[in-house]
Amino acid sequence: MENSCDEDYRIQSFDMETQDLLKTTLKDPSSVDLKEVSKIIVDHSLKDRAFSKEAGHICCNIVQVEAQQTSSSVFRYNLLNCLQEQFEAREETRKRSVQEWVCYVTFICNIFDYLKVNNMPMLVLVNPVYDCLFRLAQADSLLNEEEVDCLVVQLHRIGEQLEKMNGQRMDKLFDLLRDGFLLQEGLSSMSRLLLLEILEFRAGGWSLSNSAHQYYYSEVAD
Repeated sequence: MENSCDEDYRIQSFDMETQDLLKTTLKDPSSVDLKEVSKIIVDHSLKDRAFSKEAGHICCNIVQVEAQQTSSSVFRYNLLNCLQEQFEAREETRKRSVQEWVCYVTFICNIFDYLKVNNMPMLVLVNPVYDCLFRLAQADSLLNEEEVDCLVVQLHRIGEQLEKMNGQRMDKLFDLLRDGFLLQEGLSSMSRLLLLEILEFRAGGWSLSNSAHQYYYSEVAD
């Protein structure tokens, strides 16, 4: 587990009462209502994009501490239930707020990245994560730079892991992205650049050459 300073940094966006609750949870999970804690973390992730990028680390630490202290997985069970509820409501979330939807995708991908069982990603998350990424690859989402950026960032982070879990779905996802890049009308220049970059990134074995990296990121900076 990381030192408390790192965790304090990650939870400082909460009010003081909730910060105290999370600090207690990280020390003694059995002393708090873990269903409430999981709901607080998920709800906050949907509202705070910066936190949604880091929440997986906190969740992983809670899971580890709980397993060490009580050999149980109550928090993980409740966290997955919360994620499932939000997953089922994903279209409503997207219609209500693209920003909230992007935060959800960021959060579930973050959880997929951090929470492991026997050093492997949780199988239960593979298809929901894929489904979210496929939604970001649909025509209406490709017209939204915020969603394209989210898609590309998540593929950079977990694409290689996902491909190992289900290569066929990754092939289909990239077929969509390739078609979108070539055929989609109305793409912004930034979205087109991001799509081209991720296509090349996967084609290169989930990495970019130094020259390609310099090209794409100088373009993004400009």
